[in-house]
Amino acid sequence: MKREHRVKERGFTLIELMVVMSIIGILVSIAVPSYQRSVIQARETVLLEDLYQMRRAIDGYFADRARYPDSLEELVEGRYLRGLPRDPFTGESESWETLPPEPSDNGEITEGGVFDVHSGSDLVGLNGIPYNEW
Repeated sequence: MKREHRVKERGFTLIELMVVMSIIGILVSIAVPSYQRSVIQARETVLLEDLYQMRRAIDGYFADRARYPDSLEELVEGRYLRGLPRDPFTGESESWETLPPEPSDNGEITEGGVFDVHSGSDLVGLNGIPYNEW
């Protein structure tokens, strides 16, 4: 009578696989919120830079022409901006909110319709301030 020798098969047990899957799940649950926060921080940085550039262009337009532009598109036409940036939170370049100039103390109204610009997003920043108030 011949004895058959079984070669011991190697592999992972169900318990080992469950432990590994649990560890991976814990690592993912830690990494995802961190990743999401860094994406929001990057968008906020882009928003701050876009607002800075547009406000700088508005100031340059006023310095050259002694009036404010009637629209943001006028800044592009006058080559103060290469193009209107997309709002990083709305994804659109037409969603920017513009504010007209306020009358001066002596009641004079400055010409033009765009004194300041804000994001068109209703979301709130990581600092607790809504993006449309930045």
